[in-house]
Amino acid sequence: MHASIRGALIGALALLITSAQARGPALAGVEIRRTSDDIPHLRAANWRDLGTGIGYVQAQDALCTLAEGFVTWRGERSLFFGAEARPAHHSTFGKPLNLELDFFFRGFADDATIARARAAQPRDLLDAADGFARGYNRYLAEARRGGTAAARQACIDEPWVREINADDILRRFYAAQVAAGWSRFIPEIVNARPAAPSAAVGDATRWPRQQVGDHPALGSNMLAFGRAATGESGSVLFGNPHWYWGGPDRFYQMHLTIPGRVDVAGVAFLGVPLVMIGFNDRIAWSHTVSAARRFGLFDLTLDPADPTRYLVDGRSEPMQRREVTVDTRAADGSVQRVTRTLYGSRFGPIVDLGKRAAPFGWGTAHAIAMRDVNGENFRVFRTFLAWNQARSLDDFIAIQKREDGMPWVNTAAIGRGDGRAWLGDVGAVPNVPDELRAACSTPLAQGFAGVDPVTPFLDGSRAACDWRSDAGAVQPGTMPVSQMPGLLREDYVANMNDSYWLSNPKQPLEGFAKVLGGERQALSLRGRLGHRIAQELSGRPDSAEALSRRVRQAVLLPRALSAELFKGELLAGACAQPRVVLAGREVDVGPACEVLARWPDRADADARGALLWDAFWTRLDELPPDEFFGVPFAAEEPLATPRAPKAGDPRVAQALAATVVAFGERGWALDAPLGSRRFVQSGRERLALTGGCHVVGYFNVACDGDDTHPIGADAVADTYLQVVHFGPQGVVAHTLLAHGEGETAIVAGEGPADASVARYARHDWLRFPFREDEIARDPKLRTTRLRTGL
Repeated sequence: MHASIRGALIGALALLITSAQARGPALAGVEIRRTSDDIPHLRAANWRDLGTGIGYVQAQDALCTLAEGFVTWRGERSLFFGAEARPAHHSTFGKPLNLELDFFFRGFADDATIARARAAQPRDLLDAADGFARGYNRYLAEARRGGTAAARQACIDEPWVREINADDILRRFYAAQVAAGWSRFIPEIVNARPAAPSAAVGDATRWPRQQVGDHPALGSNMLAFGRAATGESGSVLFGNPHWYWGGPDRFYQMHLTIPGRVDVAGVAFLGVPLVMIGFNDRIAWSHTVSAARRFGLFDLTLDPADPTRYLVDGRSEPMQRREVTVDTRAADGSVQRVTRTLYGSRFGPIVDLGKRAAPFGWGTAHAIAMRDVNGENFRVFRTFLAWNQARSLDDFIAIQKREDGMPWVNTAAIGRGDGRAWLGDVGAVPNVPDELRAACSTPLAQGFAGVDPVTPFLDGSRAACDWRSDAGAVQPGTMPVSQMPGLLREDYVANMNDSYWLSNPKQPLEGFAKVLGGERQALSLRGRLGHRIAQELSGRPDSAEALSRRVRQAVLLPRALSAELFKGELLAGACAQPRVVLAGREVDVGPACEVLARWPDRADADARGALLWDAFWTRLDELPPDEFFGVPFAAEEPLATPRAPKAGDPRVAQALAATVVAFGERGWALDAPLGSRRFVQSGRERLALTGGCHVVGYFNVACDGDDTHPIGADAVADTYLQVVHFGPQGVVAHTLLAHGEGETAIVAGEGPADASVARYARHDWLRFPFREDEIARDPKLRTTRLRTGL
């Protein structure tokens, strides 16, 4: 061989070897590396193998929760847990009866729906779903063969813990996509009957205000800062979903890599083989629950001759009927089959809201249909797939607008080397312009608007009153992207579950359809505090790194904005007379006034007075704002109003007295330190937490009822926190996972506290090991390799 040719071949071979070394060792199967806090980093050569690793590690950490979730999404809860029981933990579908859940998922996530979902997905996503099922099944088989892994799984021998397939993952996707629509009304849909009188008539004001699930604390915070706040071309992102600590919709943290294709870290719901909130080396993003409505109601005029027929443009149409059969297990162990008819219309399923208010029930003259914009939105997880691989902020935004697939969230994002910050409520929203709402109103809809002015309620007797389908829409009946709010800023953007309107006070977003959440409305106290924090942080730009450090400190500082703004005035009024008459008895509020006066308005673990203030303010929060505040909300002063509480109102002193009485009945000291009641049990340790409930005006949320029990799996609170910026070597992320990876992380036990839960409790941000050298240096690193393709 000629020397020059030989030299060229040697040089080429050396280049290939160097390139391979840079990429890491050749991958066969999936490599699982666990680092500090048991976070899995998964590397594979393709999406199927990567999905295998994801399914395997999620089953390692949460087999029982996942297995119960798959039973739910298959519509088999009644068979294994009894028809009249309910799920133990909160989730996006709430806690209906098992039989109600089974009829819903059997009727809506049926084979035809799953076939449509499958046809809409890219091959990589289907491969990831198939791989997840393989990895889950593999772990299940290994655990059942025995060993230490099986000992950790309390459910390992239960009959409801079974193998799964890729369709189970698609059903899991479906459950997430309809979380802001049909899932919120499962009992009202599956129990709807023709002209059935309501057994009990409730109050229309019980109409749920939150947009997802049945828990009022659901929500999130996110702040994104641009170059004007960092003082350089970089940007900083903070995200903190207030989400479920237990149940099937809990977040799971992971790092996913296919060399040369994807390298992304963050969290996803259990059962999802992608990152839903997180970062790669080019972009970072987070979400908050949107104020927009993702469903709408239709007032159906019934055929006088038959309550299962309705009139459209004067012509009678039969309702659609679907016979759905569910297997249930009786007390004696026998299996019985129960069949129920689910009714629908051209607009969507019939929903009987008569238990909320009689006029909204299924009568002889009217019925109500509900359309869910996400019922056919199979673009949700393919959007996440594309985002996991996004290369710039512009790429990220283009993906969001192209797919128009976000189901019920706002999105904030930043990009590497980009001084802008993005926030958009761009996704699947009913195309109901305000003029259509006005032209298609009915007396029933007008009454409903007094309770909920955002949800569209249209005349179902006219075909022209259906949601509009504009040319170029990604999905029939969805709002065009050009009519949805989005904002790019160089100072900051923020959302704390208020509407898009005040994403930045210097540039209010106005002129959008009411269905998107409304404008010129009062912000929550948490929202006002979020903007205060953003403005305080962005006032002295120096660098993205320095701003990241300040953000990490500020977002976990447990400030109670209600106390900062109003405590002095309220105590002046409520404490003017130390003895208050309450229900015919005198209550001495003097000691409580002294405790609150000394309290520094922060919910630190050792704070004495935080528990008392939170209970006091929660009572005051029940008063109508127009009666409680002397200065009402003004859109011209959105961060300063409402204000001036009417401290002399006798109800204020009575609320304090009632709080004192409640503390006495529970045997609580008025100055009990916060951590004595607000804590999480992990292993054998009680870990005191800081912060409190949304309504009190805390930014970091640690709230599970009335502090009479530890914060645990039923909590909706801080979950996954991330602060991300980009340095010279790429992404720099700091994270916390409040509830830990495993389903036993927040329960009492014999061992030490879960490392992740303990880290969150002490506010010790984890510098996330993203690059290969960082992973290799992690002191807790351990590696497992799974062979695949067998």
